[in-house]
Amino acid sequence: MRYGKRLTAALLMLLLLLPATGCGQRESNTKVVLTSGFEKGEVFRLENKSCSEAEMMVYLTNIQNQYENVYGSRIWDAKVDGVTLESNVKDMALSKMAQIKAINLLAEREGIALDDEELKKVGLAADEYYGSLNEREIEAMGIDREVIFNLYKEYALSEKLYQDTIKDINPEISDDEARTITVEHILIKTYNLDEDGNRHEYTEYAKKEARDKAESLLERIKAGEDFENLASEFNEDSSMTYSFGKGEMDAVFENAAFNLGEGEVSDIVETEYGYHIIKCISTFNREVTDANKLRIVDERRNKAFSEVYDGFVGTLNKNINTELWESISFVHDDNIRTCDFFEVIDRIWND
Repeated sequence: MRYGKRLTAALLMLLLLLPATGCGQRESNTKVVLTSGFEKGEVFRLENKSCSEAEMMVYLTNIQNQYENVYGSRIWDAKVDGVTLESNVKDMALSKMAQIKAINLLAEREGIALDDEELKKVGLAADEYYGSLNEREIEAMGIDREVIFNLYKEYALSEKLYQDTIKDINPEISDDEARTITVEHILIKTYNLDEDGNRHEYTEYAKKEARDKAESLLERIKAGEDFENLASEFNEDSSMTYSFGKGEMDAVFENAAFNLGEGEVSDIVETEYGYHIIKCISTFNREVTDANKLRIVDERRNKAFSEVYDGFVGTLNKNINTELWESISFVHDDNIRTCDFFEVIDRIWND
């Protein structure tokens, strides 16, 4: 039922590093060159910004250990559509690093730099993180304190540019704008999925049967039968209850739901999924509405930043050393447990 319109930053930056002739990608002035003229240990280059293998290993190792701390080391045996999780996490680290480098280029163009107090914070973070590493971790990542300082400097500058870009976004969201409702529903589907997950629409006859079934259920509800009991027996959706704000659900379903009073039941509502009967459980949820306010503000901020950032990124020359990148892999060693690289700079930067 839910659908999303947001793309993650990681996905955007992963696309950034792919050839401009990729499927569905619009033409731009971007020049993409693969494995050409790289220095030793240089993973990729955006204009004059370079990413070294040591820098990438810091990001990759920390993200790897964050996953293992939650899911265990056997998580890397998992595959999705034949692609290992390690490969996906590598792409995540590459994307995160590429985004930081690109934002730093944008900061240079905008004349934004760190002041002395901010550089002091970067130094404190570098001292704390580098000082927490053991010899094996330093060796495995191939780093020294200067690598960590420069990574934190770029990370902090990216945050400074982001905050400068979004500073005029109004964080005040009204209760009405962020109002979140809770409903229960019964869905009678008008399609099925084959064993490969492909969708097949019902025939007109089967669709009429589905409609008749929904109307019969609605009559039983109007006659006083318990909605939840009928939903438990007949609902063909994986969920019976939804809490949502405006713009989060199928538009037809959402419009019908928001027009219900507490305890009211809708007529038959048809969407691409089938026929719904909706019951309003709550027209206002303070806790969820407050959380929705934060989501709306974040979306506005990200949109404001993207309007500046996306156009700039499209003009950059991008070069990736595919041979080196493909040779980089996780280091599986019980002595390598570092996982708080991002936590350290976030805490000291926001202190």
